[in-house]
Amino acid sequence: MNPDSPRAPASAGLDLVELMPALFVLIWSTGFIVARLGMPHAPPLSFLCWRYGLSMAGLALWAWWARAPWPTQRGDWLHLAVTGVLLQAGYLGGVWSAVRLGLSAGTTALIVCLQPVLTAIFLEWRGGRGRVRPLQWLGLVCGLAGVLLVVWGKLGLGEAHALNLGLAALALLSITAGTLYQKRYVGATDVRSAGVVQMGAALMVTLPLALMETDAIDWHPEMVLALAWSVLALTMGASSLLYLLIQRGAAMKVASLFYLVPPCTALMAWALFGEPLTWGLLVGLALAALGVALVQRSP
Repeated sequence: MNPDSPRAPASAGLDLVELMPALFVLIWSTGFIVARLGMPHAPPLSFLCWRYGLSMAGLALWAWWARAPWPTQRGDWLHLAVTGVLLQAGYLGGVWSAVRLGLSAGTTALIVCLQPVLTAIFLEWRGGRGRVRPLQWLGLVCGLAGVLLVVWGKLGLGEAHALNLGLAALALLSITAGTLYQKRYVGATDVRSAGVVQMGAALMVTLPLALMETDAIDWHPEMVLALAWSVLALTMGASSLLYLLIQRGAAMKVASLFYLVPPCTALMAWALFGEPLTWGLLVGLALAALGVALVQRSP
């Protein structure tokens, strides 16, 4: 929000904050839909380089127009760069490369959405104020059961092998580490200027690897649409919301939102591509929602 704009009523600001998790899940869930559109027309890392570069330009223009503040300490730039490598290059590079190498979207989603469990294990191991409470463990179990129900029927759709499974595991470790790292080391920073630094770091890491890809990009209309949605909605929308959610909330509560992504993605695939809507999907969605609610409501 532009600090020079008129002050909004307090209730309007509260409503916007309360809507942020739902908006994040809704937009983030379109990631696999975009992959389905763009993957046949571009190698994964080359696509991501275009995404990072255009996102960086768009966020920089937005930051300039809004006169957004920039980090003032060298350490702040370094911490933002680390989160950019983990939350963007590591996570997206792992997911897109795993799907490109034949791992089904359902299997990839299942692996990545183990993030709440991995976060809980880390917090429990670290101890102290961040330890997971019994009600949150119950929510984690319900959410995991819901995700398993949603993707169980898709586990055999892709050819799983050591490389694509390893890339999916890399994505899981990257987004978990990035969330915990940002919560611990990144202070309050404007989301637009922070995004420029994060996208720049992700581009620097991904570009050398993309140059080794041999396939050319086919600028098909579906490829252009996937790239535009990736930049405008997924990066400038969902990634910015994730940044704000990590700043405002506990790591465990933010991580639990990822349980809702596979069910929401399945609903979108049903609506857009006619994929079957089963009882397992509906029950899984309900369990995932219950799990997130238990984690979110824990004090």
